[in-house]
Amino acid sequence: MPRPLHPNAPLVGVPGGRHLLDTPALLIDLPAMTRNIERMAAFAKARGIGLRPHVKTHKSVEIARRQVAAGAIGVSCVTLGEAEVMVDGGIRSVLITSPAVTPSKIARLVKLAERAAPGGVMVVADNLANVADLARAAGGLLHPLPVLVDYGAGYNRTGAANEAQVLALAAAIAGEPRLRLRGLQAYAGNLQHIVAREERSAAAAALRETVAGIVAAARRKGFNFEIVTGAGTGTHDLDAEQNAFTELQAGSYVFMDAEYAQVLATGTEPSPFEVALFVQTAVVSTNAAEWVTVDGGSKCFATDSGVPLVARGTDPASRYAFFGDEHGKLMPAGPRPALGTRIEFVTPHCDPTVNLHDVYHVVEGGALVAIWPVDARGKR
Repeated sequence: MPRPLHPNAPLVGVPGGRHLLDTPALLIDLPAMTRNIERMAAFAKARGIGLRPHVKTHKSVEIARRQVAAGAIGVSCVTLGEAEVMVDGGIRSVLITSPAVTPSKIARLVKLAERAAPGGVMVVADNLANVADLARAAGGLLHPLPVLVDYGAGYNRTGAANEAQVLALAAAIAGEPRLRLRGLQAYAGNLQHIVAREERSAAAAALRETVAGIVAAARRKGFNFEIVTGAGTGTHDLDAEQNAFTELQAGSYVFMDAEYAQVLATGTEPSPFEVALFVQTAVVSTNAAEWVTVDGGSKCFATDSGVPLVARGTDPASRYAFFGDEHGKLMPAGPRPALGTRIEFVTPHCDPTVNLHDVYHVVEGGALVAIWPVDARGKR
């Protein structure tokens, strides 16, 4: 049975279609996103560092293709499900940045490696038992399974805790003919959102020094980490320095959000990347004296990083508050928006907001130009 058209599909190409959408609707400002993709690609190229964007931000094959076309060397995926979607969508050189440890996940990983080009799927490991399990499972592959040592980078969400553990893992991987040691992952997610640039810079510099020391120690033991991957949107310009990393895993730059726009602004200079992701809502009730109600709540916006900010449709100083699963409370700073008024918001945190929506509404100015699926939504 064919999938029914999205309710907003008939508006594609219709003049003013952006302002006629069935809401809530997740929007991509296509020109802004394109500029973000081009700016990060140019930044990496100018500094001689690889760019492997994290698709956990957008979960979209179409956007990944555009990033690769602009110069990305591949993509990063936090889940095996994301990696399956990317490989099946024709994206080459996919790094899975979280260990695959259960029998079902390892079996899926091996099947994915079988249908990708040799070396087209890489995975990280932070435990010797996991390395042994990966080696046993990879026995049926026609090529060694590429593995990177995962270093905790002081955050320790996953990853080896120290240099000694990194070296032990490197030795185990290198000693397995069914595996191929490719390098080191050192991603510090805790550094990306430090607002004070001086503090963020100092923390990133300390990590780079540690990473450089680990890479040097591995080299003395005879292990060549040809890939050293990490960094994010918040530290991309810092971690491109001093040759500690060979590639950047930045992801949120493609869309930006309320928090990253603040983090990347320096003094009087705005962020080098533009906000390109919005959620459009409609005012559905105006009866309360001090607020109006919009049709976007906690099932529409991520709730882990503050509240949405008004982008357009009413005074930007108006304040939003979550008001239930499907509703938000908007306290107007100026004239009260009328019933049915479209209000667009900057998302508090782009990645988990995207995962709440099935499709992107791709807009240029007032026109709806395309609807793209969020291909890897919910894929684990």
